[in-house]
Amino acid sequence: MNSLNSEAFVVFGQHILWSDMVGNLFGLAALALGWRRSIWTWPVQFLAGLILFGAFFGHLTGSAGKQAVVMLVALYGWWQWQRGKEQGGDGHIAVRFATWRERAAMAAAAAVGTVAVALLFTAYPKLSWDPWPDAYIFVGTVVAMYAQARGMVEFWFAWLLVDLVGVPLNFANGYAFSGFVYVIYGALVLWGLRDWWLRSRAAAQPTLEGAPA
Repeated sequence: MNSLNSEAFVVFGQHILWSDMVGNLFGLAALALGWRRSIWTWPVQFLAGLILFGAFFGHLTGSAGKQAVVMLVALYGWWQWQRGKEQGGDGHIAVRFATWRERAAMAAAAAVGTVAVALLFTAYPKLSWDPWPDAYIFVGTVVAMYAQARGMVEFWFAWLLVDLVGVPLNFANGYAFSGFVYVIYGALVLWGLRDWWLRSRAAAQPTLEGAPA
């Protein structure tokens, strides 16, 4: 996997690694497919995780572990969307807003998970270059993917919160392409949020008797 971690090119003084570039391009494609509610978002997300796992394994164990969890959640998302792909009436999963109980559960899981993972990273410094922000991104990514798997509009809000920390952290630690991609993620998230928001509102409106569906 050493070739994955070799330098692809330099732009604006930033050294771009092949692994960083290829893995995050797949991640970007996965997010775009998620916006379109395509079930192919999950295989592409799995492939992105696999590439980044190979790149990190052996020298950034914590980052490699993060990608292993991402791949497991991608498998869960594939299973969920396969089960619910007819719910939207157009061969795709239906989207909705989470209930307040679901929101509270995800917020609590994110808070407890971030603290637990950060303490683990702190106890074993080789697992992470920056324990607390890295734990925040790790757990936030898992929560966002879980919400996406369940067709929740809150998925996009979770990604925005991850982006706020992901952009500066990646630039600071030499993963410039990840930083650039997170900026593009932000734009895609806003478009995706608008699309899913409108779809969820349209699905919630009752159909008048005798009117076409």
